Amino acid sequence: MIKNFVRGFGALSLALIPLFAASAAQAAPAAEVTTLADAVGLVRVVEEDRTGYTRTKFKHWNAGDDMGDGCNTRAEVLLAEAVVAPTVESGCKLTGGTWVSYYDGQEVTAGSLDIDHMVPLAEAWDSGASAWSAARREAYANDQGADVSLVAVTARSNRQKSDQDPADWMPPSPEAQCRYVGEWVATKLRWQLTADDRELEALKVYAEGPCEDTIVRYAPAA
Repeated sequence: MIKNFVRGFGALSLALIPLFAASAAQAAPAAEVTTLADAVGLVRVVEEDRTGYTRTKFKHWNAGDDMGDGCNTRAEVLLAEAVVAPTVESGCKLTGGTWVSYYDGQEVTAGSLDIDHMVPLAEAWDSGASAWSAARREAYANDQGADVSLVAVTARSNRQKSDQDPADWMPPSPEAQCRYVGEWVATKLRWQLTADDRELEALKVYAEGPCEDTIVRYAPAA
């Protein structure tokens, strides 16, 4: 009788595995794929408000996606985006390696790089993050769930960009601009962030002109 019970329990467990797997698959949001023009049309227009903003309200960098590798989010992004992998030494110190900053087309080493938030923290605050919990703002500031959220670029281009949106700043490399607009919109949609009138009009200019063939891919953040 006991053997029959164990056998039956084991069979039930095996039968449930596909159900659990299916549930896990359903829990992961499916990626949306659309044209830039249609993606821009999905961004809600709301007046921006920076009241109360400080960078410290977005905790970063945290321990990253791999809690056991000893690297923080910044280092993990550098490792993921390297075109020539660096050596990882004790304490996640990176030596060597090569990166290409797509904003300006420069090939650089780690010491010349910043990790840019595609939609800057201040812009995110203006566009809806002011109403988020501290945990959600931390998740946003360390988002490695989408390749476009964090990008390794030259410190110079990142600081020129600062907290400006596409109405006031675009990558200096013309070849980078359509990719940039697509990734900006993808990030806004991923995190359900809004845009102000000037920003949206700038995005429309690119979507209806030189970047009309750009495809936007995004998955809503958990």
